[in-house]
Amino acid sequence: MGIVKVIEVIAASENGIEDAMQMAVTEASKSVRNIDSVFVKDIKAHVENGKITTYGVICKVSFRVD
Repeated sequence: MGIVKVIEVIAASENGIEDAMQMAVTEASKSVRNIDSVFVKDIKAHVENGKITTYGVICKVSFRVD
């Protein structure tokens, strides 16, 4: 049985929650290999003048340790 490590990542996007999740995985992939899953712990949005401008996610990214 292998070891799985979990890190917490915060990411944002102007295009939506799914894009913010993808940004979290894309950025984590730059320094972490073997990513298996992403769990969205929290969702937030920044608002200006009554409009949502940025979507943010706090994710737990799981990956297998070599």
